[in-house]
Parts: sequence; C-alpha cells; structure tokens
Amino acid sequence: MRAWMMMAPLLAAAGTLGGCTGSYEPKPLTPKQTADLDKALAGKVAGEKVSCINREPQTNLTVISNNVLLYRVSKKLVYRNDLIGSCNGLTFGDTMIVRSFGSQLCRGDFTTTANLQTGMTSGACALGDFIPYRTPKP
Repeated sequence: MRAWMMMAPLLAAAGTLGGCTGSYEPKPLTPKQTADLDKALAGKVAGEKVSCINREPQTNLTVISNNVLLYRVSKKLVYRNDLIGSCNGLTFGDTMIVRSFGSQLCRGDFTTTANLQTGMTSGACALGDFIPYRTPKP
C-alpha cells in the first residue's frame, strides 16, 4: 500500500505529460508567404525527401514562415524544410541557432531562435525532412 502512495504523484505526472503528446498542426501560410514560396520554387520539381543535407557548399537560408525554411544550394537546387514545431520569431528577423553534430543538418536537429539585441530566446523547434526542388534538365 505504501508503494502505491509513493507512486501516485508519479502516475499523475505521467498522465499530465501524456496529454502533451498530441499532434502538432502548423499555422497555414498567409497569402504573401504562399506567393513567396511559389516564387522561390517556380520552375523546380520536388524530389524525394532526405533526412540530412551537407552544410557545404554554403547554403543560403530563406525564411518563409515560422514553420517553413528554404535552403538554397544553387540556382538549380533548393531544399524545403517544414520545421517540427514553430520557431517563433523567425519572421520577425530573429536568428536561428541550430544544434547539430558533424558536417550535416539533419531531421531532428534542435533549433532555437533568439533576438540578438535583447538576448532572449523566442522559439524552439527541430528540423524536419529536407525536400529537394531541382530545375529539370532540358
């Protein structure tokens, strides 16, 4: 009986945490964000998603929303990443800080956003799968 009394707080906490395991639904893109995304991917064809991309060659990051990023490798190759969670502050110009190991960015790499002027963090998320968009060969 005593063991059950000791476990009661733990079981209650586990039940509370269980309520946090629901699915995440990102905010839909605004019409302007949709137009920006369409413009950036115009003329390109989506390929099969990959879990990791190389950091080299240097990629150019474009923020579409707090949930959608584009990594431009070249004129012919752009990777779309739908973040897991929302990195609030990206659309306001906050800096993205990625915690990754090795020479690649991978699905699940933890990311925070921070306002460099105030030093405060504004969001936390993880990288999702990378979908390559390539210009088709003529």
